[in-house]
Amino acid sequence: MSGTGATFANDLLKLIFQGTTIANVAINATSSPITDIYASLHTADPVAGNQTTNEAAYTGYARVAVARTAGGWTVSTNTVTPVAAITFPIAIAGSETETHAGLGKSVSGAGELFFCGAITPSIPVSTGIIPSLTTASTLTLT
Repeated sequence: MSGTGATFANDLLKLIFQGTTIANVAINATSSPITDIYASLHTADPVAGNQTTNEAAYTGYARVAVARTAGGWTVSTNTVTPVAAITFPIAIAGSETETHAGLGKSVSGAGELFFCGAITPSIPVSTGIIPSLTTASTLTLT
């Protein structure tokens, strides 16, 4: 068996990114649901690991929280996009190229990755650069 029904795929993305219940199938956690999804940058594909795998290491870097709501993410036609640009902290020192992005549940440490993939265009980072994933950035899942 392969593939996912279009309506269910869209509903699943809404559950993950907006906390929206899928009627008669799944509900958002009632006692301690996550309220943010944390975006991360990576210098290589982190798919075989966790949120720290190949994670950006420039001085000043930190993951960015995006609200797990319709105010944080748009879900349409089985596609998720941030409502606004995801802007990471300015590079104070260091030089690297961010080729992948991740979306996970932890603000720091080896959190679980929900999704990750190559970003287009990649982001060259050096001192003074403020990396950003815009609503025009694309993420190809790995």
